[in-house]
Amino acid sequence: MKTDFETLKKKILKFRDDRDWKQFHNPKNLALSISIEASELMELYQWLNMQESREFSETNKKEIESEVADILNYLILFANDLDIDLLEVTDRKLRVNKKKYPVKKAKGNSTKYNRYKKRSKTK
Repeated sequence: MKTDFETLKKKILKFRDDRDWKQFHNPKNLALSISIEASELMELYQWLNMQESREFSETNKKEIESEVADILNYLILFANDLDIDLLEVTDRKLRVNKKKYPVKKAKGNSTKYNRYKKRSKTK
């Protein structure tokens, strides 16, 4: 069953409000919760090599999905409480990154944008 973003957001907010948990949700606590849940996802892969991580991802998808859902839930709550439009800011960030990482320099290259060699200008 597919759910659009606004419907999902309403479900998450209702879940929180039905339990009177908003009182515990301030920016610091929600930011920590995002990080904690992301850390739980990282913990699943902590000691695996690249091949093992790929195999683990195939055989433990439900556990991975659960951690990913926790991260998204807290991110949606955080963004809602700070009046951040996640779709808008993500689109904006993609436009910024498109400039930072032009295809000619970034394709197949994991170098951070500020480490690209400056091309000398010829006259």
